Amino acid sequence: MSVIQFDPFNDRLSRDIRNGLSTSLTTCLKEMSIIPAMEIAKSFDPASLPACYQDYINNRLNMYRIAIDKTAVTEDDPLCQAVILWDLQLFFEVHEVLEHAWLKADGDKKLILQALIRAAGAYIKQEFGALSPATRLAEKAVTVLNQHKMFLAPYFDPDTLIQALQDVTRAAPKLGKE
Repeated sequence: MSVIQFDPFNDRLSRDIRNGLSTSLTTCLKEMSIIPAMEIAKSFDPASLPACYQDYINNRLNMYRIAIDKTAVTEDDPLCQAVILWDLQLFFEVHEVLEHAWLKADGDKKLILQALIRAAGAYIKQEFGALSPATRLAEKAVTVLNQHKMFLAPYFDPDTLIQALQDVTRAAPKLGKE
């Protein structure tokens, strides 16, 4: 008998849960309320799911509550929100928040947001053992991050992220200036 694992790369239900919850986070942050994520969670009938799904849902809801509390002072700045989410190790959610900003951005800002999305993607891949794709994403991110350190400096120390991305087998660094 195989053990069921939460794996959004190989399991449709895992992917649906991850994507549904992460999409709801944008609304949660706008409304400063966990209710949109709770509604999504409820739609999956967590009580009837195996433990790995229940654990993921419960963990995400707890992390989203923390993120909502911490982002209350960010004035809807997606980069500030991304740093908070990053430090909570919510890398897929970093991707989600930055992607909305990326769609509206242009020029260097668009490139920087894309690099941060790739950096988050590297840690998403790393979490599931896909080190070769993680390394490729990290390399693409580093090139742009190196060119735009001054833009990133008010948000976090870009060298900390750049150095970490040089070896994606290491844990993701904390970026916040707390």
